[in-house]
Amino acid sequence: MISRYTYGSCIETGAVPEKPEIEAGALPFFVVDEEQMTLTYRMAEHDRVYGLGENLRGINKRGWIYESKCTDDPNHMEEKRSLYAAHNFFVVDGSETFGVFVDYPGIVSFDIGYTKMEELKIQASDWNLDVYVITGMDVKDIVKQFRKMIGRSYIPPLWAFGYGQSRWGYRSEDDVREVVKAYRDLQIPLDSVYLDIDYMERYKDFTLNQETFPDFPDFVEEMKKENIHLVPIIDAGVKEEKGYPVYEEGIEKGYFCKKEDGTPFVAAVWPGRALFPDMLNTEARNWFGDQYRFLLDQGIEGFWNDMNEPSIFYTEDSLKAVMEKIDTYKGKNLDLDSFSEFQGLVGGLSNNPEDYKAFYHDMDGVRVRHDRVHNLFGYNMTKAAGEAFERLEPDKRILMFSRSSYIGMHRYGGIWQGDNKSWWSHLLLNIKMMPSLNMCGFLYTGADLGGFGADTTEELLMRWLEFGIFTPLMRNHSAAGTREQEVYRFGNTAGFRHVIGLRYRLIPYLYSEYMKAALRGEMMFRPLAFDYPDDKYAAQVEDQLLLGNELMLAPVYEQNARGRYVYLPETMKMVRFKEDGTMETEIRPAGHQYIDVELTDVVFFMRPDTLIPLAKPAQCTQDIDFEHLELLKFVQNEMASYEYYHDDGYSKDYENPEHLSLLFSTTEE
Repeated sequence: MISRYTYGSCIETGAVPEKPEIEAGALPFFVVDEEQMTLTYRMAEHDRVYGLGENLRGINKRGWIYESKCTDDPNHMEEKRSLYAAHNFFVVDGSETFGVFVDYPGIVSFDIGYTKMEELKIQASDWNLDVYVITGMDVKDIVKQFRKMIGRSYIPPLWAFGYGQSRWGYRSEDDVREVVKAYRDLQIPLDSVYLDIDYMERYKDFTLNQETFPDFPDFVEEMKKENIHLVPIIDAGVKEEKGYPVYEEGIEKGYFCKKEDGTPFVAAVWPGRALFPDMLNTEARNWFGDQYRFLLDQGIEGFWNDMNEPSIFYTEDSLKAVMEKIDTYKGKNLDLDSFSEFQGLVGGLSNNPEDYKAFYHDMDGVRVRHDRVHNLFGYNMTKAAGEAFERLEPDKRILMFSRSSYIGMHRYGGIWQGDNKSWWSHLLLNIKMMPSLNMCGFLYTGADLGGFGADTTEELLMRWLEFGIFTPLMRNHSAAGTREQEVYRFGNTAGFRHVIGLRYRLIPYLYSEYMKAALRGEMMFRPLAFDYPDDKYAAQVEDQLLLGNELMLAPVYEQNARGRYVYLPETMKMVRFKEDGTMETEIRPAGHQYIDVELTDVVFFMRPDTLIPLAKPAQCTQDIDFEHLELLKFVQNEMASYEYYHDDGYSKDYENPEHLSLLFSTTEE
C-alpha cells in the first residue's frame, strides 16, 4: 500500500506521474518535528536500509549520512555524502519493513545511524515536501509498488547493449577511424564510439568542428556501414557568443535562467562564459529539446547529457571577489591558518553554494530560486531530450543517458555512474550501486569501465570488464591526460577479445532480462538478501549480486587476486568461460567456499532449474543470431525453463505478446 503525506506548499517535481490519494492520519513509523524539519525513525539493532540510488558506500546504507545534492565531484571517496544524483527512495528491512520516498527537489540529508546508531533521520532544507510511505509483503514487493508509481523505465535500442569505446580526446574523424579499425582488425566486438566535447566547435552545443569533422553526415554513414554508432555528448551550458544561433535565440526568447534583477545568469563551464537554459520552464525545455534535431538530422541515434547538476566552474561575481581577496595576501607571511584559507579561495570557486542561490527559474509562471529546486535540473534536461525524441523521431528508439538525475528521469533515459577513477574501490562501488539504482527505476546504467580519471592497469580493466559485460551500459571511457585504455593497447588482446566476445553471447539473455524488468517494474540486479530473506549470511553479502532469476555474480575486485571467497545460499552450478574458448561447469553445494578465478576467466553461478540463452559469437549486435540459441542449463529436479523476450530492438510495440516465448529443458545434456 502507498500513502502520501504532504508538508507545506510542495513544488511539483514530475517524479510521480499519478499521485496516490493522501492518506488520513499521522505519518506512520516516524516522529515528525516540523520546527526542525525532520522525520525520525528508531531502528532496531539488525535493521538494514537499502536504496538511495546513486550514492556512496555499501548496499546496506546503515552507518553513514547521505545527501541528495546533485554535485559535480569526481573524487568518489568514502568521506563524501553525495554524488551526481538525488534518489530519495529507501527501504527499511527488519523489525518493520517499509519504503519511503521523499519527493523534494532541494537538498535533503539521510542520517542513517551516523549521529546515533539507532536513529534514521531525514532533514530537508525547507518544509515543502511530499512523503510517500509504502508497505508490502517484502522488500521486492515494496520496490515493485514504487516502480509502478513512478512509471516505466526507459528502453534503449538494442545496439546500445553492445560494447562502446569512449575517451575525452577523440579530436577528429581520423581518431575515430583509428579506434574502429583497431577493434575490427583484431576482431574485438564493438558497437559504438562516443564523442566527447572535442567534436564541437569551441565547446558549443549543437555545433560541429568543421576542421576535424568536415563531412559529418558522410562520416556518420561511413561508421554505420561498419556497424558503429556515434554517440555525441551534450553539455548543460550554452556558450555566450554573438552570432551563435542557440545563444541568440535563447536570449531573444528569454529561455535562460536569470538573476534576481532579471538579467541573464552567466557562469563558466566548458566554453567559458555560458548560460543555463531554464529546464524547469516548459517552453524553454521544449526549445532546448528541439535543438537535438541538428544532430538527429545528420544520422545520430544516441546522446549522453553531461555537466547537468548543473556544474559551475565559477561566476564572474565570485571570481572577482576571489581575485580581490588574493591580492590582499601579497607580501604576507602566510601561517597555517592563512595558507589554508588562501588554498581554499580558488578551490571554493567551483560549484559554490552561493552561486546556486544567485539565479532563478520561471516554472511556468512561478519564480523559484535555483537552490530550492537544484536537483531537478539534470532530470529536466534529459526530459527535454526524451520528449523531443518523441516529437522528432516517434517511431525510433534513441539512446539517451545522463550524468545528473532525480527520481522520474528514469522514464526518459539512463545514467552512467559519473566521473569515477581507475581505482579498485570504484569497481566495487560499481557493483554495490547496481541494485540501489534498479530500485529507483534506473535500469540502463553502468560505470566508466576501467575508470575515467587516473591511470588504469591491464588487470583492473580486465576485471572491470568481467563485471561490465553484465551491466546494460557497457562503456570503456577515460579522461584526457590519462593512460589510453582502449583494450587493444594492452598485451593480452586475446583475453580482452574473449571477455568482450562473451558479452555478445550473453546479449539475448541480458536484453530479455532488461525488457522484462522494465515492462514489469522489477529489478534486474538484486542483493542476495532480497531473494533469500531468511538466510542470515545472505544479508551480510555485499560483493555478490543476483541477475534476473537465473544468475548470481561474484566478481573479482582486488588487485593480484586469482580467486575469491563466495557464499552460495543454495546449491548452484558454477560456470567458467576460459580464454581458450572452453567452458567448464561444476555443481557447488550451498555454503562458504573459495573459488579460483584466473585473470581472463569469466565465472558466474546458475540457480537450480534455470537456463539461459546464449548466442553464437558476433562482432556487433547487428550480427547476433537471436533465433538459433544455445541453452546453458542447470536442471536439478524435473525441468528448467526460461521466459525469453525478443523483439527487433528498435520499434516500440513493447507489450506485443509475440515477443515472449518459453524455452525449457528436462535434461542437463
